[in-house]
Amino acid sequence: MKRLYLYIIITLMTGLAPGHRSCNAQTAGTGSKEVLHYIVEGKDTIYIDQIRASKVYSRLPKQKGKDWRKYYRLVHNFSKTYPYALAAHKIVARADSTIAADKLKRAKRDRYIDQVQKELFNVFEKPLRGLTVSQGALLMKLIDREIGKSSFDIIKDYKSGIAARFWNGIAKMFGSDLRKPYDPEGEDKEIEDLVDIWEDGDFPAFYMSLFWQDPPIVEIPEEYR
Repeated sequence: MKRLYLYIIITLMTGLAPGHRSCNAQTAGTGSKEVLHYIVEGKDTIYIDQIRASKVYSRLPKQKGKDWRKYYRLVHNFSKTYPYALAAHKIVARADSTIAADKLKRAKRDRYIDQVQKELFNVFEKPLRGLTVSQGALLMKLIDREIGKSSFDIIKDYKSGIAARFWNGIAKMFGSDLRKPYDPEGEDKEIEDLVDIWEDGDFPAFYMSLFWQDPPIVEIPEEYR
């Protein structure tokens, strides 16, 4: 099962769809420049800006019960997988830009994708093999979210329909369905809420409130951050 997820995850990270869309609404840290307004009174220059409200998370007592154990597992797994999904988003954007700028035709495009895929295997294979099956399944969902296509469609577009159906058949044996899209308003709402917390910059404090310790550090090479 880990081999299945490893193959699909690397494929998703090289899902270089022409005109792909992203569900990610992140704005912080994108390098965009914002104008800081100011007023001048006499010899004084006063800069004006809006400061985002801070959220305070208290350290909560450990909760018991099946639902809480499931939620704790989700939050922990999210902390270990979302950095890889963000890396995938940047890899796709960079590769899309290269394909568009060089106007690569199908044969050269396929060779380029294979080159990127080989590079990603060299960089990410070892840490991804360390993920559990449930973490691999969550990472697939998160990459689907960032790229904006289901795992099945990505494999179909960049490998073949036969490959997509084959891997989906294997996935179904383990209770997964690669055709199923990311559903931020339905069954994936808890995941989407965690994404919102992450994008607000509050995830470390939120994680601390639940586990009484800092979230695990996920090492992502600088060129993929």
